[in-house]
Amino acid sequence: MNERLQAALAPWDAVAGPLAVACSGGADSVALLLAAHRRWPGKVAAVHVNHGLQAAAADFEQLVTATSATLGVPLHIRRVVAAHASGDSPEDAARQARYRALADMAQTHDLSHVLLAQHADDQAETVLLALSRGAGVSGLAGMPLEMVRHGVHFVRPWLTQRSTDLRAWLTAQGQAWCDDPSNQDTRYTRNRLRHTVLPALDTPFPGFVACVARSAAHCAQADSLLDELAQIDLLQTGSPPAIVALQALSDARLANALRHWLRTEAGRAPSTAQLHELMAQIRDCRTRGHRIAIKVGEGQVLREGIRLAYLGPVRQGLER
Repeated sequence: MNERLQAALAPWDAVAGPLAVACSGGADSVALLLAAHRRWPGKVAAVHVNHGLQAAAADFEQLVTATSATLGVPLHIRRVVAAHASGDSPEDAARQARYRALADMAQTHDLSHVLLAQHADDQAETVLLALSRGAGVSGLAGMPLEMVRHGVHFVRPWLTQRSTDLRAWLTAQGQAWCDDPSNQDTRYTRNRLRHTVLPALDTPFPGFVACVARSAAHCAQADSLLDELAQIDLLQTGSPPAIVALQALSDARLANALRHWLRTEAGRAPSTAQLHELMAQIRDCRTRGHRIAIKVGEGQVLREGIRLAYLGPVRQGLER
């Protein structure tokens, strides 16, 4: 088991500078901290975010502090208040606050990469959630192995490792960890998947979780190719895209180009209904007076002369 975990970390051996392990105090992140410290002694720091959202938060921080001291690993802690707007998910607000805090600690302490401990079971849950929402290739790709957020490089070396294997390895090392009591609360969809759906699939189909992780990797590759195709098409349409050039694309390539453009401009892809309506308006736009106006995210896609434009909330406010 130790050899397999070490092999999962090997792709980042050549990273220059110290690395950070985002350690919550749970089994998966404690295993990552221990394994990373053994592979790169003297090159690893721990970073911990305390949301203060539950009574167990102090216990998690205490365990991370004690574990880091035992290993002789530098520890940086950030306490955050993850307030969420009305109608927004508190879990999403906490996640966004966590990434901002991790990135800020990494930049403050010159840590080149932040290692995250999401594993194969987490990836399977993410893909099943995407399936339940009718997601496309991008959603079915699940969590990426590597990403840049807030100017910091994040990596997930555990995406092919099972949670049960990580816990068994920690037990064999005599290493303690904390269990998050909220993970047992089946009011949360992800927890229902974890405790009900995944075991029901994993039992009759051994290797199901590993297969889902492999399918997610295939989807990630396909999504990358679609992004490359969108960039090629958008080079031809100009920036912002010319309507007549968009009309020359097939439906599939038009949808792909618009999704890519709006992810860049609006920070999110349009819903299926918004995309179909926008495509229909582009196809129908044959006269000078034809208007296009579709809400996407916090702004709108509008026609400006011969081109499309995305107006975010700031520019919309200025034009009122």
